[in-house]
Amino acid sequence: MAEKTEAKREKVLYVVGMGPGEEKMMTLQAREILENCDVIAGYTVYVDLLRERFPDKEFYSTAMKQEWKRCREVLRMADAGKKAVMVCSGDAGVYGMASPILECSEEFPQVKVRVIPGVTAALAGSALLGAPLAHDFAVISLSDLLTPMEQIEKRLRYAALGDFAICLYNPSSRKRADYLKRACDVLLECRDRQTLCAVVRQIGREGEEFHLLSLEELREYQADMFTTVFIGNASTKKVRGRMVTPRGYKKEGEKE
Repeated sequence: MAEKTEAKREKVLYVVGMGPGEEKMMTLQAREILENCDVIAGYTVYVDLLRERFPDKEFYSTAMKQEWKRCREVLRMADAGKKAVMVCSGDAGVYGMASPILECSEEFPQVKVRVIPGVTAALAGSALLGAPLAHDFAVISLSDLLTPMEQIEKRLRYAALGDFAICLYNPSSRKRADYLKRACDVLLECRDRQTLCAVVRQIGREGEEFHLLSLEELREYQADMFTTVFIGNASTKKVRGRMVTPRGYKKEGEKE
């Protein structure tokens, strides 16, 4: 008789974007993967959010600035045959964990990496505001932990010169209290002071709010790490209390 052999389970690591806040903003695909995995890994804050929802799972977490350690450990778990998931907020490919996981995965060629999309703050915040990113836009982080501030300012300057609508992540922290002001000073080199802007706080969480303001007013705004900032382009306008960047469609009846 031919010896029966059990097919080897495919070694897969999922990188899952949890969305910006509350669980209902997580995609069905992401939730299904979390429900069927063995171990959930991630930054301590995000893992703690999932412990109550998935009490039967194994968890592995590390603090900030230990991303490479976290990546290698969860890849080892996947290599050992566990159904492993690396979680992060928003979308895994937008300032998320997809990039370091894929770089580390070169050390684990037998493990497949599958990136599961999530709702990033730029999209969730945009939905609250109306349609600030309805035309070409740029997303820029003001955190200089991994990118020199000189490079960030260069990107801001060119995005402003190109008349892109702009979404700013990580606008401020205790150590970077003046970075949003510095960013506005760069933008004011070629943007009108009355350019329509907005701030959104606590997206998808208790206390969610947004405010519309001018670029000049934004310069004085006291942001925090729970704030996402939107800067309109030359065409962005207020419509019924919302922020709209027109696509340029002709209204019915308008002459070409």
